[in-house]
Amino acid sequence: MSTSQAPALSPTPRSTPTRKPHRYATDRDALHKVLDAALVCHLGLIVDGAPVVLPTAYGRDGGTLYLHGSTGSGNVRAAAEGTDVCVTVSVLDGVVYARSLNNHSMNFRCAVVHGRTRAVTGDDERWHALRVISEHLSPGSWDYARTPSPKELAGTLVYAVDLGEASVKIRAGAPGEDEADLDAHDVWAGVLPVHTTFGEPVTADYVPKGVAVPAHVADRVTDRTVRPPS
Repeated sequence: MSTSQAPALSPTPRSTPTRKPHRYATDRDALHKVLDAALVCHLGLIVDGAPVVLPTAYGRDGGTLYLHGSTGSGNVRAAAEGTDVCVTVSVLDGVVYARSLNNHSMNFRCAVVHGRTRAVTGDDERWHALRVISEHLSPGSWDYARTPSPKELAGTLVYAVDLGEASVKIRAGAPGEDEADLDAHDVWAGVLPVHTTFGEPVTADYVPKGVAVPAHVADRVTDRTVRPPS
């Protein structure tokens, strides 16, 4: 399903906004845009009765979120076996300075996904999921670099989370001031934008001279990782 055809987010008790509901987006297009903008998600789950939050590589294909892990990680194995999880993605667009500390804030986009993991074990979907994850983090690399070997695949876990239950919260714009603070004319207020950008590529020492930085890497230098909404 294309993003433009995606249905509205269906609120559940876990995903229904309870504070400042005007900041919540209700369409899946907003969810997809937040997930596609960031590079790392945080996977929350319960392991042996205790909460664990793991920074995780991911990629989205339609209404499915694919997550990457290692067979050497007990926490990741617990998730891959099928358990209730909460996946969050956050993009910081600005620090908001107000005339009172209480009204300082952030401009941000964040998504919270609730679901149950599904281990991806079929060869075709597993290969597809790894490509989705790779192309999300480093687009162009799947067709350029060596693909995973059987041994590497044996050490890799891939699991999927359906995007059926999710919420999106967005803040953008100027500070919200209390009326009493509007007369504090000598106190600056405004927004300090935050942008994540790519620097110049640093070639590894073992790469022979004459091997150029490939276009799919070099072209990202002029592009921002994360763009605030227009």
